[in-house]
Amino acid sequence: MKMIVVFEKSPRLRHIGHLDLMRAMQRAMRRSGLPLRYSQGFNPHILLSFAAPLSVGMPGQREIMEVPIEGTMTEAAFSAMLSPALPPDLPLLSCRAVPDEHPAPMALLAAATYEARFQDVPSGLGDAVERYLNQPEIPALRKTKSGEKPCDLKPMIYGLTLTGDTLRMTLALCEAATCKPDLLLDSLFSFAGTARPRALITRTALWGQEGGCFKPLEAL
Repeated sequence: MKMIVVFEKSPRLRHIGHLDLMRAMQRAMRRSGLPLRYSQGFNPHILLSFAAPLSVGMPGQREIMEVPIEGTMTEAAFSAMLSPALPPDLPLLSCRAVPDEHPAPMALLAAATYEARFQDVPSGLGDAVERYLNQPEIPALRKTKSGEKPCDLKPMIYGLTLTGDTLRMTLALCEAATCKPDLLLDSLFSFAGTARPRALITRTALWGQEGGCFKPLEAL
């Protein structure tokens, strides 16, 4: 069986990279005494996988990982063993038992929601957001391993709203298409004709699709 685990990466740990996060989780799981499943070979490791790595500098409110378990156990027992072993800034929020054949969260991932909280909100930004979304196309240059490539961001933007000092973005995040929040913010402020203000960007949710509708990834 497997556990789909939802956890938080707090703002205090936002500068921890993905490999360090993975090592921290593996150490916590070893301390927990859970009946974990390991790889074969000279250096066995826990068969742990994450739905989507977080960029360095970004907290995550509802991050998701998959933990394979030997045998069976209840969600309550899993939580009771893992929670005390986790660092305070990586709390377990929930877990759900699924069979081994259940698709990996990474395979079901379709989009993510981010919130950018600005130190100073430029005047007229709300109007600029509306005009930005009304464009027939939103051209941008996306960095790839082979260099910069032109792309259209519009089909990758599922939601973009400004409330007070916070811009909420729901963007494509899958193998077929990915729009990173930094790329969108650079594009938006270039369109608005103003310098991009400093902001703390937090990933608040991961989404999958079922029946043409977005649903929380941990529920699929």
